[in-house]
Amino acid sequence: MDKFEKIDKEIKGYTQSKQPGSEREMDPKPIAEDEDYQAGGKLKGKVALITGGDSGIGRAVAILYAKEGADVAIGYYDETDDADNTVKRLEEIGVKAKSYAFDLKDVEQCKKLVTDVVTDFGKLNILVNNGGVQFPQEDFLDVTPEQIQTTFSTNIFGMMYLSQAAIPHLSEGDTIINTSSVTAYRGSDTLIDYSATKGAITAFTRSLAQHLAPKKIRVNSVAPGPIYTPLIPATFPAEKVEKHGQETALERRGQPSENAPAYVFLASKDSTYITGQAIHINGGDYISS
Repeated sequence: MDKFEKIDKEIKGYTQSKQPGSEREMDPKPIAEDEDYQAGGKLKGKVALITGGDSGIGRAVAILYAKEGADVAIGYYDETDDADNTVKRLEEIGVKAKSYAFDLKDVEQCKKLVTDVVTDFGKLNILVNNGGVQFPQEDFLDVTPEQIQTTFSTNIFGMMYLSQAAIPHLSEGDTIINTSSVTAYRGSDTLIDYSATKGAITAFTRSLAQHLAPKKIRVNSVAPGPIYTPLIPATFPAEKVEKHGQETALERRGQPSENAPAYVFLASKDSTYITGQAIHINGGDYISS
C-alpha cells in the first residue's frame, strides 16, 4: 500500500461549515508536498501568482513552484491561517513569497491584486487561476439565482478579470494555467451550476490560447477529479466525504501533490508546444477520447 492509498483509508467522514474551507481544520491533512519529487530549477527567475494558493491544489502548486525556483504570490479569500502557513513554507524553501486577501467576484480587487503583485515582485510570468466554490443541490430547481451568480462570479468571471489584468504584464514564454474539473467533461447531476462554470473555463482556455498565441503566451488547463482539498468537507455531507473518490478506476481520491507536477510542466519549457489543452488528473473517473 503506497502513501496515497494509506491516507485515503485514514479519512473518515467529517464536514466544515464554510466555503471554500480551511486546511487547518482537516484531519488528516492533505498531502501537499511529495518528498519523492525531484526539482530541477525549471522555474528559476519566474514570478507566479496562484489564486486559492493557501490550501489544497493551490498550496501544492505553490510549494512545487518554489522548489523549482519561482517566487510565489498567493491570492486567497479569508483563510488567513492557511495563507500564513503556506507563505512560511515557501520562505523555508528559500524563495520570496507573499499572500494577498481578495475577492474573486470583485473586478477592482482582481485588478488591484495583479497590480500589487507586480509592484511587490517586479514582474509576473505565471498566472494560475485556481480559486473556486461549489454548492451541491439534489434538485436543480433548488439552485437559486443568488447561488448561480456566486458560482459564476467566483469561478469564471473572476478568472476572466484576473487574466485581463495580468495579460499586459505577460510576455513571450509566459503562461496562464486554469483549474477546470472532471465535471466539465462528464457533468454532475448535483453540481450543475459548478459544472457549467468548469465547462466555461474549458472553452475560455481554448479561446484565450488562440487569442494569445501570436504573443507566444500559452494558456492551458488542468482538470482534476476527486481530490482531497478543503473544498470537499466544506461542500459535502460526512458520508460522501468518507467515500469520496471510491467510484474512480483507481478506487481512491487523489491528493493535491499528485496534481502539482502538471502545473509545473505547463509553466515550464517542457511544454513549449502545448497550448489550449487540458491535462486530466482524475484517477480514471473520466477517460476522454
